[in-house]
Amino acid sequence: MKSKIREILAARGGLPGGIETLGDQSDLYAAGLSSFASVQIMLALEEAFDLEFPDSLLNRKTFQSVDAIAAAVEGILNGATAAE
Repeated sequence: MKSKIREILAARGGLPGGIETLGDQSDLYAAGLSSFASVQIMLALEEAFDLEFPDSLLNRKTFQSVDAIAAAVEGILNGATAAE
């Protein structure tokens, strides 16, 4: 799952240093992720994993890191959609 998320971040994230230089817990916003790019990533994740992000997960924390995105996707796929 994280490899697919990284592919999406590489294609849509617009990260100046590239996703390959960042760890799974690295702050994507500190690395240059914009709000516009996070929306593009959300749409790509919805298509890739055939899911829909609930309103409760449409926040900065959900897209803060690869780990956070993976946790959100796993939660949606497992039916647990409430934000922490």
